[in-house]
Amino acid sequence: MELTPSQLPHQSLYKLMIGSIVPRPIGWISTLDPDGRYNLAPYSFFNAVCPNPPTVLFCPNIRSADHKTKDTLNNVRATGEFVVNIVSQVLAEAMNLTSAEFPPEVDEFEYAKLTPIPSHAVKPPRVAESLIHFECRLMQIIDINSGPGGGSVVIGEIVHLHVDDRVLIGTDKIDLDVLQPIGRLAGAAYARVTDRFDLPRPTFK
Repeated sequence: MELTPSQLPHQSLYKLMIGSIVPRPIGWISTLDPDGRYNLAPYSFFNAVCPNPPTVLFCPNIRSADHKTKDTLNNVRATGEFVVNIVSQVLAEAMNLTSAEFPPEVDEFEYAKLTPIPSHAVKPPRVAESLIHFECRLMQIIDINSGPGGGSVVIGEIVHLHVDDRVLIGTDKIDLDVLQPIGRLAGAAYARVTDRFDLPRPTFK
């Protein structure tokens, strides 16, 4: 089948994309609104950009319920800060609870029975139960489309890291067997990182 995006509804394109781009890492983003209220939401349109400076991005889409921008994006615009909390398998249920489109006054930490703890370099709190946190300051927001099916790219510089000693091998390697990260698939499906293989990168001589 050959498909032309302009001839398909964005809902179908979304399903094709999330069913093909798998597994997707999950950035569990914590923010503060200008009144100091906590917000926490997961984003599977999330990834690394580069290590110098250490940079990540996530992509909040327009809310499906009311076609407005998400609280996370509004908060980052207003404050310029966010924290990426890495999701381990044991936190899957709590993470899923925070994925609902709540009104701004709802504290997702409280709703999911999670523990907010202070960050080192930014104001938004970290999820205490998460084993790795990236404290970030906003570098740039690229708005792609503000209509239904649209979204933005939020790029942030990691200004401080927290890595639980239990997941560290030496000083700079992560033990995946301890971290037990999960990834997003299509629909309600998730993936565990339990079946891995090594494939050394070739060099050209």
